[in-house]
Amino acid sequence: MSDREILTNTTFLVILVCLFMGCPNSSAQRDTIQAGEALNFSSQLVSANGMFTLGFFSLGDFDRYLGIWYTNASIAYRVWVANRESPILGGNGNLTLDTNGTLKILVVGGNQFPLNSNNQSAHNSSATLDNSGNFVLTELNSDGSVKQVLWQSFDHPTNALLPGMKLGMNFRTGEKWEISSWLSNEVPVSGAVSLQWNYSIDGSNTGQIVMRHRGEDYWTTGLFNRTDQTFENIRWWRSTNQFDINIHQFTIVSNENESYLTYSIPNGTISRWVLNSDDGFAGVNAGVGTDPGVGPIVPCSGFDTYPGCIAPRPPSCRSRNEIFVPQTISLSGGISYSDPNWNLGLSDCWNLCLKNCSCIGYSTLFSNRTGCQYWSGGLNIVQGIIGSWTTIFVLNSTLNGTSSDNSGGTSISSDYWWVWMIVAFVAVIVMLLLAFFCYMRRKKLQEDKERHKEEILLELERFDPKEIGNAGKYEVKIFSFASILAATENFSNENKLGQGGFGPVYKGLLPEGQEIAVKRLLRGSGQGLVEFKNEIILIAKLQHMNLVRLLGCCIYKEENMLIYEYMPNKSLDSFLFDPFKKKILDWKKRHVIIEGIAQGLLYLHRYSRLRIIHRDLKPSNILLDDEMKPKISDFGMARIFGRNESQANTERIVGTYGYMSPEYAMEGIFSEKSDVYSFGVLMLEIVSGRRNGSILHDDHSTNLVGYAWELWQEGTVLKLVDPTLGDSCSIPQVFRCIHVGLLCVQESAMVRPTMSDVISMLANETMLLPAPEVPSNSTQRSTVQSCSTYISMTEVDAR
Repeated sequence: MSDREILTNTTFLVILVCLFMGCPNSSAQRDTIQAGEALNFSSQLVSANGMFTLGFFSLGDFDRYLGIWYTNASIAYRVWVANRESPILGGNGNLTLDTNGTLKILVVGGNQFPLNSNNQSAHNSSATLDNSGNFVLTELNSDGSVKQVLWQSFDHPTNALLPGMKLGMNFRTGEKWEISSWLSNEVPVSGAVSLQWNYSIDGSNTGQIVMRHRGEDYWTTGLFNRTDQTFENIRWWRSTNQFDINIHQFTIVSNENESYLTYSIPNGTISRWVLNSDDGFAGVNAGVGTDPGVGPIVPCSGFDTYPGCIAPRPPSCRSRNEIFVPQTISLSGGISYSDPNWNLGLSDCWNLCLKNCSCIGYSTLFSNRTGCQYWSGGLNIVQGIIGSWTTIFVLNSTLNGTSSDNSGGTSISSDYWWVWMIVAFVAVIVMLLLAFFCYMRRKKLQEDKERHKEEILLELERFDPKEIGNAGKYEVKIFSFASILAATENFSNENKLGQGGFGPVYKGLLPEGQEIAVKRLLRGSGQGLVEFKNEIILIAKLQHMNLVRLLGCCIYKEENMLIYEYMPNKSLDSFLFDPFKKKILDWKKRHVIIEGIAQGLLYLHRYSRLRIIHRDLKPSNILLDDEMKPKISDFGMARIFGRNESQANTERIVGTYGYMSPEYAMEGIFSEKSDVYSFGVLMLEIVSGRRNGSILHDDHSTNLVGYAWELWQEGTVLKLVDPTLGDSCSIPQVFRCIHVGLLCVQESAMVRPTMSDVISMLANETMLLPAPEVPSNSTQRSTVQSCSTYISMTEVDAR
């Protein structure tokens, strides 16, 4: 073979390798977008030195943001967020620089969020992420040089201050340069604490950095010392070699146009000042190629005397020794009350609890660490981890108990030691007898329970699916415990969908590829074997598009499990009462949900083989499929009616307070109209986006039904509508839904409409509706006064 042939073959081989494996340096990373270009949701800009990255990121299931973070850090420390107050909900978006020099975020669907307001066109422009982490929009001359800076991210800091950023104020424009904390680690909205530059007005060209909590001074650095480049309460920042050397070089500018502080550091050092979501201030420094470490943190809380903390004057009921201590504990007893305002963060909860003399504990309310939960009164503290985001902050005096004086007291006289010996001996004998009695009783109960389980299994095995009418299409199956373990990966936390009143719910995958939801009933959950069997047999006989499908069950030792079809969107309450997810439920989706629930109830009351009263209709028992269509679930409390029966009576009242009709709560009488009442409450909740039991306004009723009635009487009932619906709702439809909802919650069961009437009222917009009467839960008339003694309450069942 000739040299020429060898060269040709080698070249061909290299081309093949490049085609199949990819040649190196085929595409270089970029740090700039030009006019007319866009950065899509999956693309990124990386600074020339590789230290910073700009792109889109997600928080939670739906919220998406444009931000800047450290490229090589093991944790994506986000130092800037463009749209922290306006997240992209659901769909994708891109960052676009149009030909007029306007930088904006475009969202699928047409919405846009401009970053700069360009009053004059700048046709030759580009936006670059530079090596300092500053995203700069510039207008260029024809030769490519910079003509002017149109906008830069350093002028709009969020929760972090980088070298080169300003902290201060522009007197000409009134613009402030300050940083503010995130509301929580999952919510980048501006939080309670801000860091500002407080310049000196005496012309001394100095000042101090002040941290403010909701506008009130919280901590200060003290005055700046120009000689040694330090602040009074921060003598140094540690450098990368851990020696006490100040590596910051501060510059202070103060004139008639502006006053600000900025700082620089030696090349090769990562630095940022950050306000974390727990309202601590950290100065962070680290070497190149390492994660930004943790520097000094300001632990101001309560009435601390930490340098720089500006301790508030304690209320008369508090002492300066009282602080709230984070605890992974469970509380029982006492009084618990909540504030569902999602604009409140952890420090807001602390501040409000501190000022309330009866408050002895607090935590955040929602899983994204917003809203507040408070405790007061006599509490029992039970040790046990309940989840990191639900950590409870408890008053230290409550944890320690009331101290006692050890200087006095009464000791046991040695003359009566024999009396105490006899008492101790008798106590031991009594305890042993009690233990033996408890053991025998428990053994008998266990034997009875096992016998009962065997009877239920035999009954289920004898259950004939042909009674359903189409056994080939639908049947109840008894699953083995091993198959459920395999499907749920041993009930792993990653597969857990939620925690309900009867127990946790897990997602599973069967070998044939079918997704399932497994409700694992807890011991003593309130749903015993009777309700367990009741739910299996009832749902097995029902088929409707708005009823959840039960695939089967599993009984193994102490385990009772129900296996349902998997609903990817979980339950209605997970959307309706979440301040972020509720935006996905526009009016069209909510109206479809209302109609679907109504059709499901009508089927239960009129058209199924069995006439069934559900008795526990509430948002957590409405599941949503992948198209957000509703399916009624949880038939453990349901009752079968004969075709000639109109009502029944029970001594065991079950259900959820707030959704029970007055005749059922007070007298145990239930009928179709009991479900109609629950449906009316549910409809008002869907329209308003609020729970029936939530406190709405100091001047109005403390429940949704009463509040809706008051607005109806005032002629302002549209105030009830969820503000997040905006322009998506049809005013006639919304008004009609509220009207029908009030008809459903009337006190007298006789005047409430049937479900067939409800569907006609909703579908026929020209049909005249009667005026509603006073509902049972209004402030003018309350019939449910002492029924809590008799009610077996179920909790919200999260799926």
